[in-house]
This record gives sequence, structure tokens and C-alpha cells, in this order.
Amino acid sequence: MERTVFEPEHEALRASFRAWLDKEVVPHYLEWEAAGIVPHELFAEAGRYGFLGMAVPEEYGGGGADDFRYNLVIDEEIQAAGVGGVGLGMSLHNDICLPYFLAYCTEDQRARWLPGIASGELVTAIAMTEPAIGSDLASMGTTAIRDGDHYVVNGSKTFITNGINADLVITAVKTDPSQKHRGISLLILERGMDGFERGRNLEKLGLHSQDTAELFFTDVVVPVENLLGEEGNGFIQLVHNLPQERLSIAVAGVAAARAALGWTLEYVKERQAFGQAVGSFQNSRFVLAELATEVEVAQAFVDRCVVALNDGELTAEEAAMAKWWCTELQKRTVDRCLQLHGGYGYMLEYPIARAYADARITTIYGGTTEIMKEIIGRSLGL
Repeated sequence: MERTVFEPEHEALRASFRAWLDKEVVPHYLEWEAAGIVPHELFAEAGRYGFLGMAVPEEYGGGGADDFRYNLVIDEEIQAAGVGGVGLGMSLHNDICLPYFLAYCTEDQRARWLPGIASGELVTAIAMTEPAIGSDLASMGTTAIRDGDHYVVNGSKTFITNGINADLVITAVKTDPSQKHRGISLLILERGMDGFERGRNLEKLGLHSQDTAELFFTDVVVPVENLLGEEGNGFIQLVHNLPQERLSIAVAGVAAARAALGWTLEYVKERQAFGQAVGSFQNSRFVLAELATEVEVAQAFVDRCVVALNDGELTAEEAAMAKWWCTELQKRTVDRCLQLHGGYGYMLEYPIARAYADARITTIYGGTTEIMKEIIGRSLGL
């Protein structure tokens, strides 16, 4: 079925971005996977070609196009190229962090930060999760106590994507520890602040080239000018931005499933067993027919969600539906495709093996499948 969501300008971006990936990313990807991180300079390279900050106004060096279809193109091509570790860092920067800066920055903050975000010279991250709280943000222990014209921040965060590379970290803190949700605020912590330290680049099951770190704050002095939005509104700000974050994850999930399906179709057409192509067996045809159908159905829903997001109509429940369904589809598709590769599917030289490891986290981050179902169930009056 032909997709009608894109205009010619989106396809032009697709062609240029895929050419850039093939030249600048794919040849080095396994090296970065082994290193556990991509070079910080890669973000600046992406920014130079206009692949970052598409929604940043032109006056601040961005693309001036507040259209999530551009993000959709980039997320899809990253998965098609089999470089999901790089993609997570870029999608976090473009899809998840940037909306906070666009929505809540003052004019002075926009002038300070948006040009660097668009150019890739300032890599972004968001720090919510703490070692003992998981999804329970109201119980966070990181505090920011105001003292005159600054806050003093103490605490720690974990599982922070872009945690090593980040220059600007949107940090959820308790400015009023006596309150739960109403005590949460968002502060921008910057690279080089005294007392702001990076811990380990955490070793993960998959997405190895994506730096994921622990962050530690010991009496970090943060100017009041780094408060994002109003004090005490942090939880509302986080909730407001969750639908786009979850849609971004769903977009990548469908694209990863489609990529796995494509690699597997190529493999089963070439691989011989018992004198015939593996793809010619009825079991192979049935499995791939099922997966192809599920991918197309999911894609139609995701495309509709993207249009709704652009129109300001995407609900939290719809984003939750997309997130849990598409990430579970990603896991299921990659697993069944790996099976059709046989023993070769277990070898890391094949992208399907790396995709299998990469897929496992997607039903967890951004809100677990169980949390997504809870959001949807409550919307039904249950």
C-alpha cells in the first residue's frame, strides 16, 4: 500500500540523509559499537548537513520546519541502515529533548542554546531516572535547593542516554522536597559545572554504540537562569512531552521491524537447504507473510499518529497504543526473522543479531508496555 504521508521535500531529505549515513556512519559503526560510544563530533557533522534541529527557527540556525515527518524520515533511515545505536542518540536529541527547549526556553535561553543544538555542537540529554525509583518520578531524590540567584543540586541519575556526550542535560529535580509531583522542576545542567560528574558508560545488552551513563551531582551550583519553565511545573512539562517521545519510539520500532523483514527476505531467497531456497518452504512463506502484514498495519497507524501530532491532536492514549504495540512488534519480528537465519542469525556480523539485542530495551524505555496498557486502560474508564 502506498504511503501518502510524505511530500517531495521529505523524500529529498531521505535521499540526502541515507547518503550521509552510508558515507559517514555505516563504515564506522562496528568500531563505535566496540568502543561503546560515537564521537561527539558526529553530531556536529549531522548538524552541518541540516539533520539536527529541523524544528529550530531559522533565526537560531535551524531548519524552521516544525514538521515531525522530517524526524520520521531520519528515524526510518537509521533503522534501515542497521545503525540503531547512533539513531537513539540522534532521535533523543531531535525528537525528545528539543521540544523542551522550544516550548519552555525564555528568549535569552533560546539565544544561548538553540544555535548549538541545531549545529550539533551542544549535544542534549534528559535525566529523569534514578537508581531506586524507575517510573516513580514523584519519589525522586535529586534536589535543587535555591540559594539566592542559584540552585544547589545534589543527587544522581542513571540509564541516561547520551550521558557521556551530552553538553546540556535537562535534569528533573525536586525544588520542593516536601512535595511529590508538585515539587518537581527542570534545570539545565551544563558540561563543566563543578560537582557534575559522569559515572560509568554502562555496559548494555544491545545498542552498544549509544553511550548510556550514570550522572552524579555534588553541590552543583546552577544559575537560576538555567531553570526551564516555571518552578514546580516539571512534572507537567514531562507529561506534556511524553506523547512525542513515545511516538518517536514507535516510529523506530516499526522501522526496525521493516528492516529486519527486508534483511530476512534477502537471506531466505539466497540461502539453500535440501536443494532449494529456504524462502520456498511453506513455513518461511507463512512466517514472512504474517510479519509483512503486521508491519503494514502498524505503519498505517503510526503514520496517522504522526499526522495527528503535527495537527496538535495526538493524545497520550494514542501515543501509548503506538508505543507498546510497535515495540512488541519489533521484538517479535526480529526474533522470528533471526530464527529463519538459522545459526548465522546468532552471529554478530549479521545485522539481524545486533537488531535482536537492540530490540529488547524498546518495550522498557519511554514507559514499559505494562505502563502503556495502564494508561490506555484508565482512559477506558477502568
